This record gives sequence, structure tokens and C-alpha cells, in this order.
Amino acid sequence: MQFKDIVYALGDFFEWTFQILPFLGNIPNILFLAIGSVLFIYWMMEMRKHAQAGEN
Repeated sequence: MQFKDIVYALGDFFEWTFQILPFLGNIPNILFLAIGSVLFIYWMMEMRKHAQAGEN
């Protein structure tokens, strides 16, 4: 098996997965936004704890 075969197989896999996206519509975007928002809020709460403790 050559490296070229691995690259083409990976490309075929990505093409297949991207064909699923139109059926999902806006759901992946909403999920990424929700996960990112939750992680951002968590991070800001942790930073607030450090600021209140006097850590820089």
C-alpha cells in the first residue's frame, strides 16, 4: 500500500461525510455554537475564580 492510496482513501471518506451535511441542515452549526458557548462560559467562570483569589 502506497501513501497515495491512504491519501485518496482519506479524501473519499471526507467527501462521503460532507455529503451528509446538507441533510443535517443547520443542526451542526447550532451544536458547535452551543458547545462553544458552554465552554466559553465555563472558562470565564474559572477566570473569575482566579481573579477573586488574587491570582494573575
